[in-house]
Amino acid sequence: MKNTGLFEIVAAVALCLTSAAALGAVSESEAQRLGRDLTPIGGEMAGNADGTIPPWDGGITSIPPGFETGGHHPDPFADDEILFTITRDNMGDFADRLTTGHKAMLEQYGDTFRMPVYPTRRSASYPDYVYEATRANALTAELVDGGNGVEGAIKSIPFPIPQNGLEVIWNHILRFRGESARRMIGQAPVTRNGSYTMVMLQDEYFAPYHLPNADEAKLDNVIIMFTQRVTAPARLAGNVLLAHETLNQNKQHRMVWLYNPGQRRVRRAPNVAFDNPGTAADGLRTSDQLDMYNGSPERYNWELVGKKEMIVPYNAYKLHSAALKYEDIVRPLHMNPDVMRYELHRVWVVEATLKEGMRNIYKRRTFYVDEDSWQVLAVDQYDNRDELWRVSEGHAMNYYEVPTLWTTVDAHYDLQIGRYVAVGLNNQEQFTYDFSAKLLAKDFTPGALRRLGRR
Repeated sequence: MKNTGLFEIVAAVALCLTSAAALGAVSESEAQRLGRDLTPIGGEMAGNADGTIPPWDGGITSIPPGFETGGHHPDPFADDEILFTITRDNMGDFADRLTTGHKAMLEQYGDTFRMPVYPTRRSASYPDYVYEATRANALTAELVDGGNGVEGAIKSIPFPIPQNGLEVIWNHILRFRGESARRMIGQAPVTRNGSYTMVMLQDEYFAPYHLPNADEAKLDNVIIMFTQRVTAPARLAGNVLLAHETLNQNKQHRMVWLYNPGQRRVRRAPNVAFDNPGTAADGLRTSDQLDMYNGSPERYNWELVGKKEMIVPYNAYKLHSAALKYEDIVRPLHMNPDVMRYELHRVWVVEATLKEGMRNIYKRRTFYVDEDSWQVLAVDQYDNRDELWRVSEGHAMNYYEVPTLWTTVDAHYDLQIGRYVAVGLNNQEQFTYDFSAKLLAKDFTPGALRRLGRR
């Protein structure tokens, strides 16, 4: 009898653990909300009570005449005027709608930093097959292996009606960003006095997870393949990184290879993850801060705080404009507020706290995730003393030729030393994001990496 009782207890505990690890799928009646009171990927269809957030009407659904992919995107909201500007002096009037990081920046850099707030434009939109996949995923997707992997999802976000913080962060990781693309971007690690040496990066990616005919069973656990080649300055040029990101990080962490032109060989690089320093960023961002957050969520506990109306960067077409020079954007301490745009949006707030026994330079992170796109728009990062250290902004816009909402510039501000790094600058480049690039899996092998490094 004792053995039987023990077996029953163990079985019950195992069932509870299994249930906890397999959270995710919603009922048919809940899934039917998508496209009704919820947008097709889970945002609230309606505006807010006072009308400062409008209803979602489908987002941007047309391409400006004459625009071709690869060019700088004309601003569909160029005629919008600033509603008000938040400064150090009036920030108290907006305290409940400002992130902790933005409050700190206004307080610390208030002589020059301000936040111009424009009308809210819910511009996010996606292809129809992404919407269809989202509804299907809602019925089948679940977290597995303690939340370090996802099953039952393909093509789009897995959890349009999230139940916990892990589901929200997986939505960010698996959000649709096109099937493949090539981009040329600049990364400016800016000193306190505003000087910098621009690092030019050519990125390419192929996302088998997002293909219209994608099949979860045929993914081989790889959701996206990515290369990043440094083209300038000369002392760094020729270094190339190749990464295969995985759907279940417990089965296999991301696979990374590096090509070093001096050694003329490809080697595995398992440390390109978590808080390992980001490529050529002068120590101002970590590997997992590329794309605002990427990689395995295993080192943190993820608490879903809830949804809030917050003033966040959005529709950053002005910041993306070819009319600007880099010197118009990069200033001491922070980017030029005159070229930035902030709006009021509903965001999911997720608190990530480092697990006991785990290591990361950030003890705690607060994420602000857009309800209409699952793009992380802002992050507050805390050091091991639990003091605010770095503040990140994702300046997002709709790449309407796809369509998808993604950032044009990510900025990571170190408040303790007065430096920052801006990633994604392309104002002076001939092409920006070329979504017409027909890239395939064969372009993302160690052999292809070697050939790319020798060009």
